[in-house]
Amino acid sequence: MRYTLKIALILSAAVAAPAFAEDTAPPSGPITVTGGATVVSDYRFRGVSQTDRRFALQGTLTVTHESGFYVSTWGSSIDDYVAYGSDQEIDLIAGYHKTVNGTTFDIGGLYYYYPGSHGNNTDFIEPYASVSHVFGPATAKAGLAYAPKQRALATAFHDKEDNLYMYGELGGAIPDTGFSVLGHVGYSKGRSVLTSSLKGYVDWNLGVNYTWQHLTLGVAYADTDIKNDEFTTPSGRHPAKAGAVVSLGASF
Repeated sequence: MRYTLKIALILSAAVAAPAFAEDTAPPSGPITVTGGATVVSDYRFRGVSQTDRRFALQGTLTVTHESGFYVSTWGSSIDDYVAYGSDQEIDLIAGYHKTVNGTTFDIGGLYYYYPGSHGNNTDFIEPYASVSHVFGPATAKAGLAYAPKQRALATAFHDKEDNLYMYGELGGAIPDTGFSVLGHVGYSKGRSVLTSSLKGYVDWNLGVNYTWQHLTLGVAYADTDIKNDEFTTPSGRHPAKAGAVVSLGASF
């Protein structure tokens, strides 16, 4: 990604990211372990493809303590234009969440690691925070993440860049159907390697998931306000072009 967040990995679904299916069985102890694997037709991060609009393989593992503290790792295949030749993204995450009267507060930090990036400085840290509230079958969420100035975020304009991402989500399950829906809109402020001279842009997506036991099939539409001619990948594709994303995931 090389330029800000993926908060939705922990407690909510995001387009082309593996959603953690809730375990309906009661926890067997103070520690809960969840995980999963997903194949997606296009790995989109904040509306921008990290795989040149091609498929990706993703996996995740989370360990949560009953106190609310958690650690997690998430990985995906990526195209080598994202991080100077690296074909993998590995996210290392630690945080704390607490629910009070239907409102969940979540705070933590995320470290982006890109192995095999030909010795370039590509790894960086990003703190995040969010708040969500349950309204019957629906959940509303708002969050932000800020990556302070770091060399891994450098562009042709500065040797260090910072990034701020703000977003809102609204989604929920349709009772007794296995279907759920999620809408997301976000704003990225700050330049990045992939978006070049753009100082900010808006992304949005709308998706539908169907879950059967431990399998989830998802279809989402993702778009941004970035013009197709503002930047392209080395292959000539437009990574922010509107399109559908299909995913199939298995959780445990």
